[in-house]
Amino acid sequence: MAMLLASLLALSSFLATAHGGNFYKDCKVTWGGGRGKIINSRLLTLSLDKYSGSGFESKNEYLFGKLEMQIKLIPGNSAGTVTTFYLRSQGPTHDEIDLEFLGNVSGQPYIIHTNVFTQGKGNREQQFYLWFDPTRNFHTYSITWNPQHVIFAVDGIPIRDFKNLEWRGVAFAKNQPMKVYSTLWNADDWATMGGAVKADWTKAPFTAAFRNFNADACVWSAGTSTCSSGKSGASSAAKKAWWNEELDANKYRRMRWVQRKYMIYNYCSDRKRFPRRPRECRRH
Repeated sequence: MAMLLASLLALSSFLATAHGGNFYKDCKVTWGGGRGKIINSRLLTLSLDKYSGSGFESKNEYLFGKLEMQIKLIPGNSAGTVTTFYLRSQGPTHDEIDLEFLGNVSGQPYIIHTNVFTQGKGNREQQFYLWFDPTRNFHTYSITWNPQHVIFAVDGIPIRDFKNLEWRGVAFAKNQPMKVYSTLWNADDWATMGGAVKADWTKAPFTAAFRNFNADACVWSAGTSTCSSGKSGASSAAKKAWWNEELDANKYRRMRWVQRKYMIYNYCSDRKRFPRRPRECRRH
């Protein structure tokens, strides 16, 4: 564990921090009994053992923005573990935008699991294999959420675009402010091969590292958005970029490359679960 921490600190000091936030200022560890640790302003670790996982959340709520986190996932045999980076509002009809990383046995690829909840309704899962080893280095995972799109991206490559299709009767997350959450927890009843492979607790504690949380976003406070008051923390140029972001032809081609080569599940194609395709999946 000491060697791992030293390695993470070295990586944190060497790699660029242009997009880095401040964990002391922006986030708080909320559970885990000491298993979640803010190492310095740019580096935080979460650990899991057979007794408990851990998690942290943003201090602010946001209503639209571009949220980024650099994550280095659990190396080796991570079967049964789930590491998350997601947004969620409160209440029974909550909105939620999920990025979850499903661990696997050594030598097998991680699965990145995405889902979108609107007004309490989810069941919009898409899953992908990652095309690199996410345990060797930090990689950037981002969620761009604006009034027309929710775009998931990995190292700047879009993997999914959930569009605002309210005109088709599909609810879209646009009214409920959300916090950012990250957790590491035991899900060996379902996470790896449908629960057939359990966590190997002799390898515990399992540790994931988080770095350079960045929120170019509209902060929601006391019923008011900083964007509507002109006080967004994002620069005007950055705000304009994500507020109007959509996939141009090049980004669309890159997304389709990922989906053709690495997508392993798409709810839109699951006729057993959805004999009639969900409205957002229909072409017309």
